[in-house]
Amino acid sequence: MELIDPEQTLALARGFRLRWEPHLACPVLLHAGGVIELNASAGWVLELLDGQRSVAAVIARLAQRFPGVTGLDEDVLAFLEVARAKCWVE
Repeated sequence: MELIDPEQTLALARGFRLRWEPHLACPVLLHAGGVIELNASAGWVLELLDGQRSVAAVIARLAQRFPGVTGLDEDVLAFLEVARAKCWVE
């Protein structure tokens, strides 16, 4: 599988919708097959994927939101690889 290029843009895959689920107290991905519970970090990354912002810009936005966090770029890229493999993003 090809690695994600930080300059590429990603968005939620067709049929997926991100929202906050108050009963579960976590972000979730809604799709025709059900609901996928996410942790807060996954929700923060996915909410920034708009199909126009590059992955590098998403990482930069998260770095502003969470200053001093080390390894952020590697963590985001690793998560996005998993999300793409699960067909959550395209």
